[in-house]
Amino acid sequence: MLGIMRKYKQSILIKIVFVVIVLSFIGTIFLVWGRGGDKSANGPAGYAAMVDGTKISMDDFQKNYYRTRNLYEQIYGRSLTPEMEKQMGLKKATISSMIDNVLTLKEAKKMGIKVDKDEVAAEIAKIPSFQNNGAFDFNLYQNTLKANRVTPKEFEETQEQDILVQKARNKVKEKATVTEADLMQEFKKQNDKVNLQYVSFSPADVKGSIKLTDAELNVYLQDHQAQFKTPEQVSIAYTVVGPAALAAKVSVTPEEAQNYYQKNIDRYQGKGGILPFAEVKDQATADAQKAKAAKEAYEKAAETANKFRGQGNLDAAAQALGGKVEKTPLFTAQAPAAAIAGETELVTRAFALKQNELGGPVETAKGIYLLKVLDKKPSVVPPLAQVRAQVEKKLLEVKGAEVAKKKAEEALQQLSKSGAATKETGNFGYSPAGALPTVGTSPELMEAAFALTPANPVAKQPVKVGERWYAVKLKNRAEAPTTDFAKASATIKQTLLPKKQQEELDKWLKGLRDKAKIDINPSIKD
Repeated sequence: MLGIMRKYKQSILIKIVFVVIVLSFIGTIFLVWGRGGDKSANGPAGYAAMVDGTKISMDDFQKNYYRTRNLYEQIYGRSLTPEMEKQMGLKKATISSMIDNVLTLKEAKKMGIKVDKDEVAAEIAKIPSFQNNGAFDFNLYQNTLKANRVTPKEFEETQEQDILVQKARNKVKEKATVTEADLMQEFKKQNDKVNLQYVSFSPADVKGSIKLTDAELNVYLQDHQAQFKTPEQVSIAYTVVGPAALAAKVSVTPEEAQNYYQKNIDRYQGKGGILPFAEVKDQATADAQKAKAAKEAYEKAAETANKFRGQGNLDAAAQALGGKVEKTPLFTAQAPAAAIAGETELVTRAFALKQNELGGPVETAKGIYLLKVLDKKPSVVPPLAQVRAQVEKKLLEVKGAEVAKKKAEEALQQLSKSGAATKETGNFGYSPAGALPTVGTSPELMEAAFALTPANPVAKQPVKVGERWYAVKLKNRAEAPTTDFAKASATIKQTLLPKKQQEELDKWLKGLRDKAKIDINPSIKD
C-alpha cells in the first residue's frame, strides 16, 4: 500500500487521500493514550489548547504530532525536514484535529448519541495490536495496555468517546445529498471541452515599472534582518595531540588484550564466525594498545587543559603536551578555516566558547584538540549601503509578485468588459491533474475553468501558476451530448457523495469552531 502511494504521491487525488488517512489517525489518539498531566495546566507549557474550558495537554499534542510526522514519513518514504514540516502545516493539522474532536465529543452528547458496552468491546476486538492469529487475545490486550501504562477502564472509556465522535460525524454526513443538478454538472465537467482566453503577469514582466525608495528598502531590511545578517565569525588557536605518537610508549598486558577482545569481539569475525582469541591475539593486542594510548592521551589533554584553563594559556598547554600552536583566520560555521575543514565538533566548540577562553579536549579522528578563541565577531545587520543590491533584489521579488497579482485583478475587470488583449488555450477537457494547454499545471485553475459558464464567463479571482498570475475568461464551451448521462450517473454519484459528505462535515465543524472559545498555545501555532 505504502509503495503504491509513494509511486503516485504527485497525484492530486492521492495527496487528498494522504491527508484523509493521516488525519484519521490523529485527533482521537489523545483520547486513547491518556489525557495528560494537569500539574502545569496554568502555565503556557502545560496546555496545547483550551477549548471551552477543556484542556488539550502539551503532552497529548506532542504524542499526536510525532505520530502524524511518522505517518507522513512512511507515506513519503523519507525523513521530513523542519522546513517541510512547516510547509505541510503538521502542527496546525494536528492541533486542529484534536480541537475538532473535543468539540465533536461535546456535541455528540448534546445530540443524545449513546454507546453501549458491546459496541466498545466489538471495536476493541478489531484492533490488530490486540489480536493473535486474527483473533482477539485478552492477555495480549492487558499486557499491551500495561506496557503503555494505561488501565483497561481508561482505555475502554476513551474508546467509547472515540465511537461517540465517529457516530456524531456519521450522523452529520448523512445529511449530505447529491442532487440531479450536481450529477449533471459533474457529468458535463467530465465530458465538455472548454477554450479559455487569458491574460497573465509575472514579477519579471512588471519589475521594470517598480521604483523603490530608500525608506522602503530600510523598512524591508529591518523587517527581514535574518536574511541579511552577517554570520558570526571566530578565529582560534589550537594544538592537537595524536594518540598514535603515544602508542609506541604504551604497553598492554595479555589480560588487557584479552579483555579488549571480549569487549569488542564483533570486530574479530572470519568466514565461519567469531575468531578465537589465539588466532587474533596480535591484532587484538595492537588494537588494545591503540585504545589505551587514545585514552591516556585524552586524559593527559584534559588534565593539561584544566591546569591552564584559568589563565587561558594555550601556549603553555601545548608545550606540556609536546605540541605546537596553530592559528586560523576568521571563519564562519558554514565555511570553516581550511586547516580545520571537516572537524565539525571542533568548529561547534569554537563557536560555543567566549573570547580568550581555553576549551577542550575535543576528540576527533585526527586527534585530540585544545583550543582558544582569539577573536569573535558577532552576527550583525549591515547598513543598507553595504547590502543595497541584495535588499533591492528581495524587495523587487515581493513587490513584483504584488504588482503582478494586482494587474491580473485589473485584467479580470477588463475581461468582463471584453476590453483586454488575450491569448487562448484552445479546446481541452477536464484533467484531475490540472494540466492546461499553454498555461501549465494547476488543479485550482482547472476547477475554476470548468465552473465557468456563458452566463458567468469570467473567473472570480486570478490564479497563480508557477510565478505567473492568470486572469481567465471562458471563450466557448463545447458541450458533450447527454445521451450517456443516465448510465454514468450512478458512478458519478459514488464519486461525489464522499466529497459532499466531507463538505457537510467541514461546514458543521466550522460552525462549532465559530461558536467555541478556543485558545491555542502560541508555541504551536506555526
